[in-house]
Amino acid sequence: MKLFAHLLIAASLAIPAHSAFAQEAKPAAAPASAAAVPASADKPDLAKGEASFMAVCAACHAPDGNSLIPVNPKLAQQHPQYLIKQLQEFKAGKRANPIMLGMATTLSDADMKNVAYWVSSKKATPGVAKDKELVLLGERIYRGGIADRQVPACAGCHSPNGAGIPAQYPRLSGQHAEYAVAQLTAFRDGVRGNSLQMTQVAAKLNDREIRAVADYVAGLR
Repeated sequence: MKLFAHLLIAASLAIPAHSAFAQEAKPAAAPASAAAVPASADKPDLAKGEASFMAVCAACHAPDGNSLIPVNPKLAQQHPQYLIKQLQEFKAGKRANPIMLGMATTLSDADMKNVAYWVSSKKATPGVAKDKELVLLGERIYRGGIADRQVPACAGCHSPNGAGIPAQYPRLSGQHAEYAVAQLTAFRDGVRGNSLQMTQVAAKLNDREIRAVADYVAGLR
């Protein structure tokens, strides 16, 4: 009888211990807030980006982002973070351009992200330098700057091959020289004011030097 009592006591002690272990082993439920957020919430929608680009951008920048109009920039393979920043600043009026203001106003932040990532996935077509004399001057400035005027080398920020640095400095390789001239001149003359760094650099360049840098950049690979 005593043996039977001891077995009952042992069994009663073992049951709660087993239950406690089972509770500890059971995986914790995921927080409701985490489960409610889709995994792809922050990813760009490239299909929507293509649709928006074709509707809003393709007429001026070409269907693949490689503009055939020299005064309109090539957007293909440009860093998406840079494109998003420019679209936001066009929309906010920080970068003045009546045409781009009208276009950017129609885009939400999500649209801008989708468009930027879609066009950045397109391969940029190469450009060519056209003026043999100017291109040599442009190469010197791009690679070495102008020491006596404290003009830094463009390659320091935009990289030796013009690829730029994602999220910091735009890709310049193969960009239309006409567009590059217009932007450097706008920075220098205070027409474009959304980059203090570029305003300070361009302020030290004359027209010939601007044309030289732009021509060199057009031929970068």
